[in-house]
Amino acid sequence: MDTDETLHKTGEVTALLERTNGLLERMLAEVAKTPSTHAIFVDAGYLYAAAGRLAVGTEDRRAFELDAEGLIEALIDRARTIFADSRLLRVYWYDGARRRIHTIEQQSIAELPDVKVRLGNLNANNQQKGVDSLIRTDLESLARHRAISDAALIGGDEDLVSAVEAAQGYGARVHLWGIEAPEGRNQAEPLLWEVDSQRTFDADFFKPYITRRPAVPYEALSAAPRPSRDDVRFVGAQISAKWLSARGREALVGLLPGHPYLPGSVDQELLVEAERLLDYSLRGQSDLRRVLRDGFWEHLQKCY
Repeated sequence: MDTDETLHKTGEVTALLERTNGLLERMLAEVAKTPSTHAIFVDAGYLYAAAGRLAVGTEDRRAFELDAEGLIEALIDRARTIFADSRLLRVYWYDGARRRIHTIEQQSIAELPDVKVRLGNLNANNQQKGVDSLIRTDLESLARHRAISDAALIGGDEDLVSAVEAAQGYGARVHLWGIEAPEGRNQAEPLLWEVDSQRTFDADFFKPYITRRPAVPYEALSAAPRPSRDDVRFVGAQISAKWLSARGREALVGLLPGHPYLPGSVDQELLVEAERLLDYSLRGQSDLRRVLRDGFWEHLQKCY
């Protein structure tokens, strides 16, 4: 190869390198202009149990009301402060429900802006099943597609370790947000070891959003006059109308195939609300509970 040919080929290589470097510089400039994105992942089972115990002294959801809208807005505001140069993708809210049918409360949360409700199942002991795998799937998918750079994870289960590892494997940073425990810890140590940062919220953060429901002694309910069957049937229809208004006809279509049975979560809501309206305990009153369900179903079938 003569000198002229060598110089020509060297010039081609140099030009190719310059073009490649130019492309890389433009790509890096575009990446630098792209804002970071974060998302908040909430294990609702952990949040209800830990925040309820901290703010009102009980993990029983039936004993307190959660202002989910106010709390979610507070979490978004806190994330906006922590991730100052980042934008919110959305809040993912993971909870359990019988047959994955939204409760009234879950439906209202799902309707909030920038919130996605994802449901696992509830077993016979009211334990969540499948929630951890949903969190892992979303974390891994969003990190793999570079949809998020940071994830704020509110949870405490050791099973979430694999979700953290999956997201980190694609370059996302995972920040564990916890709830102060009155005693000891309410988050698994392996989870604490795996995340990129940790942050704990105290009782003052949660108390504005959690209100204890007034307790009605069982003895007081039992001592009240027994309502008539017509009164119980009317209350069942009244609760049915409220349920349908909150949930919509799509939820009704999903409920009808199970007639005459109700999903456990719906049946429990029906019982608790009926006892409140009647000021009478229906525990152990199988005949009145059947009438209550009949009233609930009769109203739904009229609307179908």
